[in-house]
Amino acid sequence: MNDAMSLGIHRLWKNHFVQMLNPRGGIQCLDVAGGTGDIALRLLDHARTQHLDRETKVTVLDINPQMLLEGQKRLKNTLYWNTPQIKFQLGNAEALDQVMEVPERHNPPASTLKNPILPPLISEPIASESMDLYTIAFGIRNCTHIDEVIREAYRVLKPGGIFACLEFGKVSVPLLAELYKQYSFSVIPPLGQLLVGDRDSYQYLVESIERFPTQARFAEMVAEAGFLSPESVEAQSMGLPRLSGSNGSYEDLSLGIATIWTGIKPFA
Repeated sequence: MNDAMSLGIHRLWKNHFVQMLNPRGGIQCLDVAGGTGDIALRLLDHARTQHLDRETKVTVLDINPQMLLEGQKRLKNTLYWNTPQIKFQLGNAEALDQVMEVPERHNPPASTLKNPILPPLISEPIASESMDLYTIAFGIRNCTHIDEVIREAYRVLKPGGIFACLEFGKVSVPLLAELYKQYSFSVIPPLGQLLVGDRDSYQYLVESIERFPTQARFAEMVAEAGFLSPESVEAQSMGLPRLSGSNGSYEDLSLGIATIWTGIKPFA
């Protein structure tokens, strides 16, 4: 789906997202709606290759068991299989105190897409002020209560911790915005039917993007939860980190087809 909406550019956006965050120093990361491990593995690879950091850890959380199984299957072919650097949890982004850990040592091929088989789950709620970095990429628009997701992100982050969201945005050039909207609604659903026999999911995709708040409004929601802009005078007066490539509370990518929003939890 991301390939259809971004013409394949989403991989560059994800790379930029991780490079901007620049994970390092043995931090604790939570990647929400990241079941396939796409962002998590990028975070770990960046820490390892750019900073020789083998201590940073990522918890991958998703509400969809199928995605978690896909992520564990993918993990088997990486350096991080059977290491403490990554773990998978089943749960809702709106209630991070009610999540379950999915043990690593099981056999994903025994599962099927229609009947995912998970091993016995272990209750492991995510504690308040336990994370240094919270990421969510192309997932928050699917959440029922976006404001609750942001509040939970605030709860689990340590003071000075970073909230970072990558999501489809609103194209910033009016003429191009109209053309992109026509492309989205006229081309994407039929393309989904043609490629994978699933028009409805692609129709939902374009409608969910259309319903998602504007860049400015979502930035306001992040601020309303208590986060500071990395570039704000207040954040800098507290010595909070600047994010490379981030201008203010959000950064448009490809004229706003996608956007990165960031916020920093202040010290009390």
